[in-house]
Amino acid sequence: MSTRPSKIVCVGRSYADHAKELGNAVPDSPVLFIKPPSSLVSLTDGVSWNADWGNCHYECELTLRIDQTLKAETDPQKALAAIGAVTLGLDLTLRDLQDQLKTKGHPWERAKAFDGSCIIADWVDVSEVQAWNKINYTLHVNDELRQQGDTAFLIFEIGALLADISQVFTLEPGDVVMTGTPAGVAALHAGDQLKMTLQGQTKEHIWTTFVKA
Repeated sequence: MSTRPSKIVCVGRSYADHAKELGNAVPDSPVLFIKPPSSLVSLTDGVSWNADWGNCHYECELTLRIDQTLKAETDPQKALAAIGAVTLGLDLTLRDLQDQLKTKGHPWERAKAFDGSCIIADWVDVSEVQAWNKINYTLHVNDELRQQGDTAFLIFEIGALLADISQVFTLEPGDVVMTGTPAGVAALHAGDQLKMTLQGQTKEHIWTTFVKA
């Protein structure tokens, strides 16, 4: 990455089917957490984590790059205009550790914000997006379809989501927003081959990576 965002804002439980698969309630307002810039790595670097920390789950997500400052914005259309590029990203989650921390009532940044926990592919100019509620993407692991995302099924539409985020976190140029993952998350294993496909409305984008041994 040539530049670092000031922060990476992530959305939890943004697809009802994912919330249900983990036994969580479907939220009535966006669930937000932040990853630090040090968590960000390129997809070309591969996927790795400290195995002593337990299972690591993949979460494939539509990811946005903010190119204009958003602060306390109330108009979803103006919020959408601040997006400069999109891509797919992996929000890595140390699931065993997260479950332990939740049980103790502790914050779970250790499980979500560790170095290398935010992996993103190459940016695609926002001009390729013609309808924000018709973006489709998939994740294959070892050629098996594991996740299928469709922004039509987001609990909170992207413009409204960005406006909500801007009420609590000023989004600055270069900041990254991970919009949440659909159902199908599971543990990664050494040697796994991952393929992420973004069905752009003008062309298809495919990225691949692997889990380091």
